[in-house]
Amino acid sequence: MSRLVVQHPQLCEAAVDAFRAALGRAPTLHLPQLATWEPVTIDGDQVGEIADAVGVDAEIVPLATRLSDYRLIAFDMDSTLITIECIDELADFAGRKAEVAAITEAAMRGEIPDYDESLRRRVALLADLPESALQRVYDERVRLSPGAEALIVAARAAGLKILLVSGGFRFFTERLAARLHLDFTRSNTLETAGGRLTGRVLGEIVNASVKRRTVEETCAAIGCTPAQAIVVGDGANDLQMMSIAGVSVAYRARPIVRSETTHAINHCGLDAILNWFVDQLPTAP
Repeated sequence: MSRLVVQHPQLCEAAVDAFRAALGRAPTLHLPQLATWEPVTIDGDQVGEIADAVGVDAEIVPLATRLSDYRLIAFDMDSTLITIECIDELADFAGRKAEVAAITEAAMRGEIPDYDESLRRRVALLADLPESALQRVYDERVRLSPGAEALIVAARAAGLKILLVSGGFRFFTERLAARLHLDFTRSNTLETAGGRLTGRVLGEIVNASVKRRTVEETCAAIGCTPAQAIVVGDGANDLQMMSIAGVSVAYRARPIVRSETTHAINHCGLDAILNWFVDQLPTAP
């Protein structure tokens, strides 16, 4: 049996009415940002069509699934856990943002199949940038995505471990791990010399296959299977790790990602994920 969960930061009556008409009854739970119907047998394609037409997030989820049924939640970093692409913002300090952002966007859409090469090309454009620019980007531009902290707090309380796995840079993942008390991180290391970036990446690049392997290895380390993992990302290089997860979430993602994941969030914050689980659903006032 399934539940329909409809969400938007400003959920309007017209959107609720559209689903009410399709289902033939009022929602079971109706709050300012959330409406649910249960049980439902509505077709997923129909839900998607209505959601797109009225501009909301709507997902069909199992009726009795609990967040505490899972053991791991894994996040991509750039444009997922945080609102920016760190490499693009670093490039801004080097006067190369447009060039780097164009490569980033093409890679995330899946138009550049060799992620390693796309990253090397972008990092090369950062050569001779002062190392201090890393701290400036973190201090001045890194912002958590809406709902990120609430989701992490709830996941930890439900017993999940938290993994941040990124094709971005260790400078940022380490600081986010300390700030958010994350359990595991994996990311790339920028080479520096004489207080400046050299334009090179050290060691194995964290690409799509490495992200998948990291999720598999983290699951093994904590004694669970990938089916007990929730993976959240936004780009084509997240698809491999999403493909092995019990729940995969495309967060404000490119179409290629939305089409291949369990669920998608296009309008709400990351904490909207919580409302898909029976043990996290709020109660009506």
